Amino acid sequence: MATATGHTAAIQASRVIGTEVYNTEGKNIGRIEDVMLDKTSNNIMFAVIGFGGFLGIGEKYHAIPWASLDYEEHRGGYVVPFSKDQLQAAPVHEINELTGGDGYKARDASYDYYKVPPYWI
Repeated sequence: MATATGHTAAIQASRVIGTEVYNTEGKNIGRIEDVMLDKTSNNIMFAVIGFGGFLGIGEKYHAIPWASLDYEEHRGGYVVPFSKDQLQAAPVHEINELTGGDGYKARDASYDYYKVPPYWI
């Protein structure tokens, strides 16, 4: 079933992981490393975007609210409505921090920083 924007309502997580992500200026900012699922509400908490690093060394991870990602077919990747400056100033995490406290700390910081309405309210 297609959504209002023409995207499908369902997608396999395996197709999302590894997909490139771009900012509003069209610059490649990283790729989706994983998606965090909220088991208690049956929602996607956030996408884990890997920024920088080489072969996993020095890489930083951002929790980006799932609703902020918009797939653009001509790019073959997702676009987030955030500027380079916003992304550079965003909270960064070690990969193990994203799951600490059931992921709520990273989720809350992300939704607050990006001013995205929370899905859990």
